[in-house]
Amino acid sequence: MDRNKRIIRTSILGIVANVFLASFKAVVGFLAGSVAIVMDAVNNLSDVLSSVITIIGTRLAERPADKNHPFGYGRIEYFSAILISVIVLMAGVSSLVESVKKIFHPTDPEYTMFTLIIIVVAILVKILLGRHVKRVGKQVESDALIASGADAMFDAVITLATLVSAGIMLLWHISIDGWLGAFISLAIIKAGFEMLSSPVNELLGMRISPQFVRDIKAEVLKQPGVHGVFDVIVHSYGHGTYIGSLHVNVLDTTTAVEIQKIDRQIAERLFDRFGLIATVGIYCINTGDSTASRMQKDILRRAFKHPQIHSSHGFYVDFDNHVISFDIMPEYGVEDPAALRDEFIQSLLDKGYSNYEFHVALDNNYSEE
Repeated sequence: MDRNKRIIRTSILGIVANVFLASFKAVVGFLAGSVAIVMDAVNNLSDVLSSVITIIGTRLAERPADKNHPFGYGRIEYFSAILISVIVLMAGVSSLVESVKKIFHPTDPEYTMFTLIIIVVAILVKILLGRHVKRVGKQVESDALIASGADAMFDAVITLATLVSAGIMLLWHISIDGWLGAFISLAIIKAGFEMLSSPVNELLGMRISPQFVRDIKAEVLKQPGVHGVFDVIVHSYGHGTYIGSLHVNVLDTTTAVEIQKIDRQIAERLFDRFGLIATVGIYCINTGDSTASRMQKDILRRAFKHPQIHSSHGFYVDFDNHVISFDIMPEYGVEDPAALRDEFIQSLLDKGYSNYEFHVALDNNYSEE
């Protein structure tokens, strides 16, 4: 089934389940004269909001690219997940406030067998609903659906706490409503912040997984004529929509026509397998000159031995103009990469390369492990 259809169908199930619970509790609450059950019914209606937000976000994310949004609207899903995470946080804070009030001003609630049955039914429905929604959310990689499922699970936990508290009250006449509620509320607040981190990081531009980088490199290296892959940069614009760039090594004897063919075929490979729209840059490798090979080994060996240099690549010697060019990637935490580059170039000039001019580019570590 189409991913968006699964998300919407699962969200509709959440709406139906919460409306059923709200209606059931409202009827029972009015018949039993229980304000607590009626208020819990209202809480179930508010839970419908998470599912509605997920559906609206999914529908908006389906909109095709246009002039003002050339990469589509896929990132709207991240905003949906943020809104639901905020709802969870608000629920946790609200529950904490009420629980603290109960600690300082404890009450002696009255529980009946009928009330306990209602609580058990609500717990079972919420647990089943929450587990199903979260499972589907993980399968389709939807942060909004995962957050919505977590919201349902937290409701079940809060209701379970009510059940435990009721049992202790009936058996030992001890009220732990406040303390138990406060503990669970803090756990919900913590989980809310954790849920919030994923979509926020996606919007900020989170580092892609090392496995994804390895998969991209492995696919590009299948292309005939490619002798290395570097500088992989990928931006996510929603599920399955990626924009990025990378550099590849080719022999300096490769013609412009051959380079164009390599470029196009790499772009097709990456789009077909990963949905990645990629721009490909070209590095040349010296051929037929043992001096260039010796110089490369020596300079790269010095780079890799340097404690502040993570890696180096893109090496090429222009003997006609006496220019050596390559890239270096500083380690994280280097405060002045430009000073590091200048210091490394000076060390090379002092080690027998004074007849050459160095063109050394600084790379940020966007994707390397």
